[in-house]
Amino acid sequence: MTPAEQSAKALQVCRLAPVVPVLVIEDLSHARPLAEALVAGGLPALEVTLRTPCALDAIRAMAGVPGGVVGAGTLLTPADVKAAKAAGAAFGVSPGATDRLIAACEDEGLPLLPGAVTASEIMALLERGYTVQKFFPAEQSGGAAFLKSIGSPIPQVSFCPTGGIGPKNAPDYLALKNILCVGGSWVAPKEAMLRGDWAGITRLAAEARGLRG
Repeated sequence: MTPAEQSAKALQVCRLAPVVPVLVIEDLSHARPLAEALVAGGLPALEVTLRTPCALDAIRAMAGVPGGVVGAGTLLTPADVKAAKAAGAAFGVSPGATDRLIAACEDEGLPLLPGAVTASEIMALLERGYTVQKFFPAEQSGGAAFLKSIGSPIPQVSFCPTGGIGPKNAPDYLALKNILCVGGSWVAPKEAMLRGDWAGITRLAAEARGLRG
């Protein structure tokens, strides 16, 4: 899969909804009802971070939810890429980008949303053909003001900023023309998952869906 093809797929995913839930799943039994709740609320693109022992099994469980598009986040190594693809991930997300990671995604045919945080990193990925990128950590790296500024000299790149974004500041990002969506964990609070409050998570997802008309 070429970088252009990867970016085209990433663009499709990022256009599904204004928010991509960033999910840390510690209990495998939560995976399917969580995905069902988020999809019901209008957030079909789901990023499961590879930070817990059950993350890959969670991807497998969530990949079968109708209407959902499940990806793997926190990809760091080629081994992560292979495992994510084997688990059924439809896309991958990385906090940064390395040659080996990018090559693995291209070889495995896993659409990648690669991370960048400086003008040079953004330009390097653009030079390789990646026109859709993750901006991380967003709030700690200049936030919406930085992305607005970088949009003038590098208008070819569109972003999914993630990191420190919630319902209060998400509209600041979504108002920018170079922002496709934002990533955030607020739509799936740990406490709600522990309580099994899937209806509450669906309400949060619906509110997030409404952040961009």
